[in-house]
Amino acid sequence: MPGVVDCHVHVNEPGRGTWEGFWTATRAAAAGGVTTIVDMPLNSIPPTTTLGNFHEKLQASAGKCFVDTAFWGGAIPGNQRELRPMLQAGVAGFKCFLIHSGVDEFPHVSDDDLHDAMKQLQGTDSVLLFHAERETQLPTADGEDPHEYLTFLRSRPDIMELEAIHTVTQLCLQYQVRCHIVHLSSAQSLSLIRAARQAGAPLTVETTHHYLNLSAEEIPARATQFKCCPPIREIANQELLWSALKSGDIDMVVSDHSPCTPDLKVLDTGDFMQAWGGISSLQFGLSLFWTSASQRGFSLSDAARLLCKKPAQLCCLDNQKGSLNPGHDADLVIWDPEKEFTVKEDDIHHKNKLTPYLGLALRGMVRCTIVRGRLVYSNGSFSSQPLGKQLFIHYKTLESL
Repeated sequence: MPGVVDCHVHVNEPGRGTWEGFWTATRAAAAGGVTTIVDMPLNSIPPTTTLGNFHEKLQASAGKCFVDTAFWGGAIPGNQRELRPMLQAGVAGFKCFLIHSGVDEFPHVSDDDLHDAMKQLQGTDSVLLFHAERETQLPTADGEDPHEYLTFLRSRPDIMELEAIHTVTQLCLQYQVRCHIVHLSSAQSLSLIRAARQAGAPLTVETTHHYLNLSAEEIPARATQFKCCPPIREIANQELLWSALKSGDIDMVVSDHSPCTPDLKVLDTGDFMQAWGGISSLQFGLSLFWTSASQRGFSLSDAARLLCKKPAQLCCLDNQKGSLNPGHDADLVIWDPEKEFTVKEDDIHHKNKLTPYLGLALRGMVRCTIVRGRLVYSNGSFSSQPLGKQLFIHYKTLESL
């Protein structure tokens, strides 16, 4: 199959290399059949929000990548003049938050900031990615047990995504700039997305392996390794996400690999309200997807489309990645869709081994991963040196406008 393109990965280096780094993240990617990752602009210090910071990111990743790596930039308040220089330097597009990001060095944008960013991106073919949650007037969780998952779930209801996606669809239609909703968790927003697309919005949507495989009803008390934002919702919602994948309302499936050190998950107290929100799954995405998708009538060609072709199109890498076409990079994963295995800590190549998938039986074992015709992973062993390269995206930029 074409190598998996995971366009939503938080590597966190430089600055938070104890959470994850390029060496460990890209080895985990290779072990999971992922041949290209796209690194998110936040959780590293500095974040990828200026041209200078992008150069620091490139320096931090140089010579450490076992798979090919592209990079998202970030849109934050006041950096709109940095967007085009970063585009010219080769970032794949820009990520923004409509709510606190979780780290102070990557603040969320206001409506004015969004209009400024959209004006910078008009005519460039680039894309603006949205963490689509907005603060709404919510009843406080005072008196509720913070060790129960449902307490956290009630603090991030569907209406927060609905409000944010309403804003995104309006902007997308107004400016006709490509927009992308990352990690959609709530099926309630699907009708809004469908209507915007029918009205001509150049809008794409991803969901993640955790929303498709985990459900709120099954999360034990104090099991903070399951916390992420937006939250994992109920099983009825999960089935609607699967239906939207089948109908094409959701375009792709990614990991949103967002690791941290175990102490930030506060497993000793099991307080969902205090724990860091993020799930590690980069290595297991293909197997997670296939385990559930194959039971729902999805085919191997569906897997190739949702995990490879569509993510490559999002970052304009589809001229070289995501398909088995003449002239494309020879990025391949050789895997056994029938082979079952259990996720064990000793087999995890992420820097920190904490994941909600420990002990889970999965279907679909990766045997070999090939990047541009070179073997980087084979049955538990890696190439002696990192063979991945940095990828730069070439959009229309200032000189051609």
